[in-house]
Amino acid sequence: MKQKGWEYLKKYVVFSISFVLSYLAYQIFAGWILTALYTPDFSLMSTSSQEVLFVGQNSIVPLLSALSIATLAYFLSDFIYKKTSRK
Repeated sequence: MKQKGWEYLKKYVVFSISFVLSYLAYQIFAGWILTALYTPDFSLMSTSSQEVLFVGQNSIVPLLSALSIATLAYFLSDFIYKKTSRK
């Protein structure tokens, strides 16, 4: 019984590491793409207002991206776990 608990813990650790690394890679790649495609609006710079205004809609995109990354991390951790357990 104790051995089975350690197996679940190892699978969880591998999944967690896979998820965190996949999420970080996604965030870096998305930030890189958004920065590369950004074009500033210079007409707004002429105003002397110091007000910062954040405009945006609530979106389901972050939830879907996290869900797809978690799915990728699950399959990646399963692949890594199976590969290491064969040795």
